[in-house]
Amino acid sequence: MPAAEANIPTDHAASYLTRLCGHAAKMGQSGHRLRHRRAARGRGDGPPEVRRVERGETEATVTLDRGQWTMRAQPGLLAVRAEAADEENLRRIQDLLTTRLENFGRREHLTVTWRTAGAEARTTARQEDLHAERGRPPAPVPADRRDPREDQ
Repeated sequence: MPAAEANIPTDHAASYLTRLCGHAAKMGQSGHRLRHRRAARGRGDGPPEVRRVERGETEATVTLDRGQWTMRAQPGLLAVRAEAADEENLRRIQDLLTTRLENFGRREHLTVTWRTAGAEARTTARQEDLHAERGRPPAPVPADRRDPREDQ
């Protein structure tokens, strides 16, 4: 499942978490869809539909028809993780969150910068790539378990 994360420096993390969850909950109750800049991006069908909003003091999860996002308010930081079944829907969720958060935080000049989530989110990673990220070589494969095509 593709995923992306953003760590947003702010002194108002809990406020943004509360505001975004409240906004999403209202959209979910009335059967509306969260609007984002679909027309400007020219991407396919409509925006995501809110299915469920779960919020605590410092953590929240918003489940959509196309994926979900989680938020964690920490001192000086709002950590956001978006997940979706495919890259296109992940981009849509990222666009939606970026637009909303930057609008809510415009006085603070809030900026959302996404990065691909860690190796656990990749489904096609090769073992060599994972070991390279960890900084150590892969363990040798015993001769009886090797793919004979690799020896050619």
